[in-house]
Amino acid sequence: MKRKLQQWLLAIFLLPVSLVHAAVTLKDTAPQTYTVKKDDTLWDIANLFLEQPWLWPQLWRTNTQIVNPHLIYPGDVLRIKMVNGQPVLELAQEKKRLTLGPTTVKQTKAAPINTLPWTAIAPYINYNEIIDEENYEILPHLLGNQNGDIRFISEDLVLSRSYGRPSDQFRVVRKQSTITNLDGEILGIQIHHIANARMVESSIPTQWLVRVDNSNLEARRGDRLYAGDFSAAQDMVLQPATEQRGRVVGNLHQHQLLGKNDVVVLDIGSQDISPGTVMGLYSQGPDIIDGTEPAYASEANAIRSAFQDGSTVTQPALKIGELVIFKTFEKASYGIITRARGLVKNGDIVANP
Repeated sequence: MKRKLQQWLLAIFLLPVSLVHAAVTLKDTAPQTYTVKKDDTLWDIANLFLEQPWLWPQLWRTNTQIVNPHLIYPGDVLRIKMVNGQPVLELAQEKKRLTLGPTTVKQTKAAPINTLPWTAIAPYINYNEIIDEENYEILPHLLGNQNGDIRFISEDLVLSRSYGRPSDQFRVVRKQSTITNLDGEILGIQIHHIANARMVESSIPTQWLVRVDNSNLEARRGDRLYAGDFSAAQDMVLQPATEQRGRVVGNLHQHQLLGKNDVVVLDIGSQDISPGTVMGLYSQGPDIIDGTEPAYASEANAIRSAFQDGSTVTQPALKIGELVIFKTFEKASYGIITRARGLVKNGDIVANP
């Protein structure tokens, strides 16, 4: 009964923002025209014009006169116009650049702006990944070398166990943490990229000989060899979440309280969410036992709560910000906090914005 009451209250507080096709509302400070700058991101521009930047697709719509309507370039001039009483953002002018060749003159454009601030995200996504627990356990691991070293740097030859197919190139990775949801279910193993490694000899029974390369940190005995990719697709389309729900279950930083531009781990996998999805962040306070002396549920011990004459009050989930999903895994995903009106922490709810 208590769980149903919590779900009912949460639904009430999330219902007003679940209307994906709500009317687009321009900010009072939104300009009539805007020239796109080199360091702009799509989220910056959406936030410049809209009170609810996740409704960007409704403002931008499909500009059929553009070769690729999802791409915006530095120098493009954007203009607001009204269509059937609704604001629409159109491309008023495309910035062209001339490239002189031996026999031709071509019109080219600079690279399109990114959806998100990849310069801020790159240090995290290039060195962090979440993989399935079973897959992690069978990764080859470093054993040692002829010098008896316990740490290894670039150009060191290191012996490893061999599992699976050999590869010419590996990433040396280290387990950072086990990612679990609030019920304790393991969602995956978070690994950190320590160095690269090149295969030197793969014909030794049950062993490989690899050479450490491009080390970011010293590799250690027990570190694993991973042949997978750490990259994330930068070309994504912003879209609001609809019925997806989840929780913040971790982060890529060394602190527990998080804010804007921090990267969080969510307990939602690739089957339920895709990169570019905008989600709201909601914080819910602890349950309160309302009796002669109101107390938080965490303050009440088992004996006291058994004889408590009051009822349990579930606090509403209040919105504290938004995030954008930028990389998904089988059972988890990474999101960057794009707006925060309070501190974000593990256990906070993510849902429609």
